[in-house]
Amino acid sequence: MGFEIKRFQGDVDEELICPICSGVLEEPLQAPACEHAFCRACITEWISRQPTCPVDRQAVTASQLRPVPRILRNLLSRLCTSCDNAPHGCSAVLKLDSLGSHLVECEFNPKRPMPCEAGCGLVIPKDELADHNCVRELRALIASQQGKLTDYQQELAEQRLIINEHKRELALLKEFMRAMRVSNPTMRALADQMEREEVVRWANSLTRARVTRWGGMISTPDDVLQVMMIKRSLSETGCPPHIIDDLMENCHERRWPPGLSSLETRQNNRRLYEKYVCKRVPGKQAVLVLHCDNTHVDEHMMVEPGLVMIFAHGIE
Repeated sequence: MGFEIKRFQGDVDEELICPICSGVLEEPLQAPACEHAFCRACITEWISRQPTCPVDRQAVTASQLRPVPRILRNLLSRLCTSCDNAPHGCSAVLKLDSLGSHLVECEFNPKRPMPCEAGCGLVIPKDELADHNCVRELRALIASQQGKLTDYQQELAEQRLIINEHKRELALLKEFMRAMRVSNPTMRALADQMEREEVVRWANSLTRARVTRWGGMISTPDDVLQVMMIKRSLSETGCPPHIIDDLMENCHERRWPPGLSSLETRQNNRRLYEKYVCKRVPGKQAVLVLHCDNTHVDEHMMVEPGLVMIFAHGIE
């Protein structure tokens, strides 16, 4: 619908009047052949009922409508009009092209968002402030949020079921590939490649760690209290099952590479520690030194699939 003519100052040119609503054109569009102009809302509703021009009845469809020429838009923008909120006390008279920005800031706008000053912190329309009840509105908001939370929890549960099903299918596929790799060289190569890529993806998901005190390294950790706790943490991070036992064996110096096999060699090679790319074991004073992250390290300082180093302190 167009703007009411009576709100404009002076005479309004007939070319700027919508033939359908008899108001001043609002978001005008024109028919392609006859070039008659109409409000967007007016002509869209008209064509939905009968695909013809309202003036001369020439056939026209919604897709054929075009914006009006610039000269017509300029004439519209220069018209002076009163504010929509004049009935509420606004006395501003402004150009039509400035009306939109003025309405956003107009202090007489009854729907202007206003913060509640009673303490609830909600932002509500100005004309609803008098009837606003903080307790009622907050209860309604909490109920709405609880409903959304319930929906999210249900969706999350469904997604977890789907993920678990995919994990089960993937585990079955891996077991099949392990069974086939014995007799099929191609399958063996494919399974090996998949396992390597799985380790790399897991390694990339872990957070980098920095060791500040290499002297705090525990080379002979307690199998029950320390190693099992580390294993549980690694499992929770998604450590690939085919390497977790090897990693736990590599917690102890008896499985460490030659460059770390004794206190003397560790002291001699201390300067080489800074080359290690370390990943944090969540919640523990321990780091992972994975082979896939440390291909640049000397062979006598590395072992497959990697090292687990437990410290008394000094992990950041």
